[in-house]
Formats: sequence, structure tokens, C-alpha cells
Amino acid sequence: MGEIKVSPDYNWFRSTVPLKKIIVDDDDSKIWSLYDAGPRNIRCPLIFLPPVSGTADVFFRQILALTGWGYRVIALQYPVYWDHLEFCDGFRKLLDHLQLDKVHLFGASLGGFLAQKFAEYTHKSPRVHSLILCNSFSDTSIFNQTWTANSFWLMPSFMLKKIVLGNFSSGPVDPMMADAIDFMVDRLESLGQSELASRLTLNCQNSYVEPHKIRDIPVTIMDVFDQSALSTEAKEEMYKLYPNARRAHLKTGGNFPYLCRSAEVNLYVQIHLLQFHGTKYAAIDPSMVSAEELEVQKGGLSISQEEQ
Repeated sequence: MGEIKVSPDYNWFRSTVPLKKIIVDDDDSKIWSLYDAGPRNIRCPLIFLPPVSGTADVFFRQILALTGWGYRVIALQYPVYWDHLEFCDGFRKLLDHLQLDKVHLFGASLGGFLAQKFAEYTHKSPRVHSLILCNSFSDTSIFNQTWTANSFWLMPSFMLKKIVLGNFSSGPVDPMMADAIDFMVDRLESLGQSELASRLTLNCQNSYVEPHKIRDIPVTIMDVFDQSALSTEAKEEMYKLYPNARRAHLKTGGNFPYLCRSAEVNLYVQIHLLQFHGTKYAAIDPSMVSAEELEVQKGGLSISQEEQ
């Protein structure tokens, strides 16, 4: 198995897009790892935030496709942060370092929760222009682990990996989903004890999103109809929280649709970003957008403004 790891696409990605390491905190051990690809003149790129088990390269299929279409895309891997406020402060410093005033965020699972918390944290001086939330949640209490959140730091690595693997699909899955799971298990193996413990702490620490602080941000909720780590209740809660959000449903895809259903995910990402074409918050190089597309976009904008 491990087809993805030896695929030509993945090897092409690793050989053409450099992994950068950036320190923005006073603590030198807190290192952000990121892939930054696409036109550098774009000041409002799309940033991908991974789940507990993921590293920055789990989004390689989005990076390859979207940069090919002219988008600037950044995929991140978090340093070790033990609470949401510390993460938000570190992420704000990273955006300052990258000289990015506003960004679009795509968050998968924990990444989606952190994206919402960051949008909430910066609501007075907004840094998040839009959100794509993939298999994500708005309240950590759904995992019923808030009571153990403070003890993850004590647990050995193998125990933490067992907790994460418990959420992976165990039933029969199609070959592409099986490859995605294998790849994520491999990525999980590459994470150290403190990285895993801190992510699980962020995932389970008692916290919820305050929707009134981020209600003006355009949101797309992306989820799957087959088996995933999220309960139906958690999904329904997200729909209630963002009644005006666009919904991007995938029939199948499990926990990692960005790996095993990348064509569909990439299409939904494009549809989400289309609403910003022709504005200063476009994530795409203007020269890659056709004149007709811009006309349609402007027409759509004027219609929606009239409706409001």
C-alpha cells in the first residue's frame, strides 16, 4: 500500500514546492512549517489548516491543482501550542511576518475549528475574509474528551496515536479512500509526542465558536455523507450556526476527501473563491481570469447588492 507516497504527483510536488520553516514567537522551538505556492503578487491567498493527524503536505493535491489555475495557496503545519489563544496569537504573528493583511482559510476538522477561532479572535480587526470548513465542528464538547484534555501532555506517543487512529474508518472503503487513510497514518507516524499531544489538547479543550462575532464572513461548509469522525449532530450544529453558508456535499470521501476526492474538493474551493474574483481579495492572479468570467462575476455582485 502507500500508493500516494510513491505517486508521481506527490513526488513532483515534493521536488517543486519547497517546505519553509518560520519562527515568529520568542520561543525558538515553535516552528511553523509551510508550503507557499502560486503568484506572490496575490495578497489574499487561500491558507490550508490540517486536521490532528495531518501535516502541511496532506493538501498537496489542492496546491498542485489550484496553483495551476493561478491561485496562491499556502498549506501550514502548526507548532506546539497548548491553547486556542496561544495558537491565534501565533497565527496572527505568522500572517504579519508573511505580510498578509487578510486571507481565505480552508480548515479540515481541527483546522476548521481553529480557523473559526482565529476569525473570532480577530473580529475587531478582521484578518479572515472567508472560510471553507471541511468535516469541521464548532464545539469541542462533541468529542466527550474535555475532561482528559489536560492530561494528553502526559501520555506516551503510542497512546496518543491510538486515540487518533480510533477515529479513522475501519469498515470497507474504496481503494482511493484506503490510500488516503494509509497516507494519513504515515503522516501521523511522522508527528512527535508534543505535536500530537498539543493538537489533541486543542481539539478537546473545552471551547466553542461564538457565531455573532463572525457572522459577516462568507462560509462554505463542506462535508461527506458517508462515514466520518463527525456525528450527524455535529454537522447539524454547523448548519444552524451558519444558516447562510453555502453547502458543499460529497456523497463519499470519509475523513479525508481532499486526498481521495480531490477533484470534487478542488471544484468546490474554486466555486467558493469565484465570488471574490475582480476584487482586491481575489486569491487568483487577475491575468488567469477571463474577461467574460469577470463580467459574469460583476453582474452577480450587483444583483446580490440590489437584493440586500
